[in-house]
Amino acid sequence: MKKIGFLSFGHWTSSPQSQTRSARDFLHQSIDLAVAAEGLGVDGAYFRVHHFARQAASPFPLLAAIGARTSKIEIGTGVIDMRYENPMYMAEEAGAADLIADGRLQLGISRGSPEQVIDGWRYFGYAPAEGETDADMARRDAETFLTVIEGEGFAQPNPRPMFPNPPGLLRLEPHSEGLRDRIWWGSSSNATGAWAAKLGMNLQSSTLKNDETGEPLHVQQRKQIEAFRETWKESGHRREPRVSVSRSIFALTTDLDRAYFGHDRNSQDQIGMIDDTTRAVFGRSYAAEPDVLVEQLAQDEAIQAADTLLLTIPSQLGVEYNAHLLENILVHVAPALGWR
Repeated sequence: MKKIGFLSFGHWTSSPQSQTRSARDFLHQSIDLAVAAEGLGVDGAYFRVHHFARQAASPFPLLAAIGARTSKIEIGTGVIDMRYENPMYMAEEAGAADLIADGRLQLGISRGSPEQVIDGWRYFGYAPAEGETDADMARRDAETFLTVIEGEGFAQPNPRPMFPNPPGLLRLEPHSEGLRDRIWWGSSSNATGAWAAKLGMNLQSSTLKNDETGEPLHVQQRKQIEAFRETWKESGHRREPRVSVSRSIFALTTDLDRAYFGHDRNSQDQIGMIDDTTRAVFGRSYAAEPDVLVEQLAQDEAIQAADTLLLTIPSQLGVEYNAHLLENILVHVAPALGWR
């Protein structure tokens, strides 16, 4: 069995060819798609977070709205860039959204990816401390966030408060019990995967990964997952961790499917530079008739190793068509692979 969710990058454009022409369209359609996906039996609705772009951002209003309209589906991110976050305020927002969703949040956080502007987090008022990199700052704030959502008091109460306080040090409110176990780290390297395991975070293996061995992405990810689980075991955590991988997978069952994806040109891993020094391997897309797709996916070692698969969706094609794509996987692919 495998949990299957969708991952939306949240693109919108005013192009006449787009079904998602504004931020309003994206937000309302995302809520509607999550409702439709829950009805189909999809396990999760996840959203990327980018700033200074016509894509999803400020995730907590959207997560809370989906939580209020659904009852079973997991609601998450993949990922929140911690370089842009105040970990204290984020803890309050996450606690509130998780309570609205009755404990269904699955928050992916990370140091982020290359952004639309140079050092965009500086415009938000954040900067690394002396001797830190922006990645160091992100990991420091992630650790602060993890600590405060555990619910232990840490703040000295005012001796003359406006409202009565409970005894002892105060914690951030609202607090949502169990949220700490539902935080994921989006990792593009073996080292950060191991770091996440030590801190007791679940693992989101990215759609791109630092090319550390020259092997295909799915092989490098499988080895990353194995190293993550081994470090988790060595760290002595009491629960079992979760691991997700993301893929673009399209089962071609109609002429429209074939028109959109039948000539997919990304059927092989791609190599690129994500900054001046980091070579990365980008995952391939899968687009084929269901029986062919089953054979191809059975060979993807990372998908087999993960317990959760996030299907990236073409958000600009609208709610109805994306629900059709998800149903194709659930009906025509997942049972043959033993995922359902």
